[in-house]
Amino acid sequence: MSTFSRRDFLIRSGLASASLLMPRFLKAFEPRNPALPDGNKILVVIQMSGGNDGLNTVVPFRNDDYYKLRPTIAVKSNDILSLNGELGLNPVMTAMKSLYDNGSMAIINNVGYPNPDRSHFRSMDIWQSASDADKYVQTGWLGRYLDNECSGCAGYSAIEADDTLSFAMKGENRKGMAISDPRRLYQDTQRKLFKEVSADFSATQHADSALDFLYKTEAETISSADYVYNKYNSYKSTTDYPQGEFGRNLKNIAELIISGLNTRVYYVSIGSFDTHVGQTGRQNKLLKDLSDGLGAFTKDLQQNNRFNDVLVMTFSEFGRRVKQNGSNGTDHGTANNMFLICGALNKKGIYNDAANLNDLDQGDLKYQIDFRSVYATVLKRWLNANDANILGAQFNYVDVV
Repeated sequence: MSTFSRRDFLIRSGLASASLLMPRFLKAFEPRNPALPDGNKILVVIQMSGGNDGLNTVVPFRNDDYYKLRPTIAVKSNDILSLNGELGLNPVMTAMKSLYDNGSMAIINNVGYPNPDRSHFRSMDIWQSASDADKYVQTGWLGRYLDNECSGCAGYSAIEADDTLSFAMKGENRKGMAISDPRRLYQDTQRKLFKEVSADFSATQHADSALDFLYKTEAETISSADYVYNKYNSYKSTTDYPQGEFGRNLKNIAELIISGLNTRVYYVSIGSFDTHVGQTGRQNKLLKDLSDGLGAFTKDLQQNNRFNDVLVMTFSEFGRRVKQNGSNGTDHGTANNMFLICGALNKKGIYNDAANLNDLDQGDLKYQIDFRSVYATVLKRWLNANDANILGAQFNYVDVV
């Protein structure tokens, strides 16, 4: 295999672009890396992509204005899974209602940020970077967590259940690792051509630093895939997860957590919640997938004594407008609710008051809690990290964890 063909292989195989997601710091997965001990904290972030309608998720079913502003899409009060007599969950969210009832879930209402942006792309960038609305930064908040707190950690300190890595997971020097299927990644890296290129690396002199980088990335990826696959196979869940991509991703994450893989952050997405037209059917399907998936996930963790070590946090890039549109849907809005789920919460249940539907900002909810206060709390009190360094400012904490 000539030098030219090796270079051609690396570029044509897509490894050149993959190197942007798998940086040089990525360490080979080897048995000498210890498993994450019981009691060490793990964060699972769930991105509800597309802008979930929070008002039809956590429903103010005693509020007459809610029904006036949503004459055809409001959730019927008789169907609500009541939480406190004023707010209730969408009726498809029975598994999450059980988590609420047993004290494993907190709901934070009216989360947002000043001068909100209603663009999917820009608002998602703001949430993933934890930047001000008028500032642009080049790193994600979890990537900066890796930069600041994981200088001696292996590359699997943060894993996203996907084929590509979200902006939130990209730091300046360190990045998470995107793995949608540990088995498939392992099989891909076991191909003969990959093995030949990896084996040839040690015997080859590289004047081209970029090619050197690609060779090392390819070799590290093979070793990493082998280790994570072996850990993944050490525990196979018997819990019944819902069908579909989200359920499969949660099952994979649970198996990696319970196997003892030393990963601090997992990231997974569900969507799209962009319900401009015919909202009820689509949102209900997604909310049921979310709820049933989390029901199975938490059951898996509980049965293996890991639920107190894992914090699940949900977010969406924005909520929806309070008044329904002419297509039985809702348009892009502002503030929204967040769920925190864990077996060891400090404050359970509903953290703060529901939105005041008589006090809107041009038809949108006014935010009460900056989303970066939630991030700061998770970073400081759960991951034991320096939140101010990571977020670039000090934010108030929310007393949930």
